[in-house]
Amino acid sequence: MSEELTKEDVRKIEAEILKRKLELRPNLIEAVKEARAQGDLSENFEYYAAKREKNQNESRIRYLERILKFAKVISTESKADEVGMNDTVTLYFPEEEEEEVYRIVTSIRGQSLEGKISNISPLGKAIIGKKLGQRVEVLPENGISYSVEIRKIEKTGEKEEESIRKF
Repeated sequence: MSEELTKEDVRKIEAEILKRKLELRPNLIEAVKEARAQGDLSENFEYYAAKREKNQNESRIRYLERILKFAKVISTESKADEVGMNDTVTLYFPEEEEEEVYRIVTSIRGQSLEGKISNISPLGKAIIGKKLGQRVEVLPENGISYSVEIRKIEKTGEKEEESIRKF
């Protein structure tokens, strides 16, 4: 399955790949060379640590390139009274009599503990495209549905700087 990414997500991933290739990779290769030059590799902790860090960087590069290769770029545009990507929404949960604020983001940036929910999460899927004041049923995988009311929609767009979630 391909990741759904915004143009901003793609830009940030490409920037991270470039940084890892042009800045980190040469430094990590040099660290491996320096550690190797210290002599006996069988008891050289610095060599194995440097090599592990270099391999982790290469693995991250491959992972990010694979995401981009299969990514589906999605639009962030939506109507003023409709929930869309990167919007901050205030939801009212009638069963708890509470309001909560979330920002709708792509799955690669979703971090519910920081108030960011993925557009492919059950709640995200339920409210995307819905209008201000609308009450929506959410059916998570556990089968216990609940309803939410959309109380406020802020069109925040992609102006805010965010980092891609590290895996």
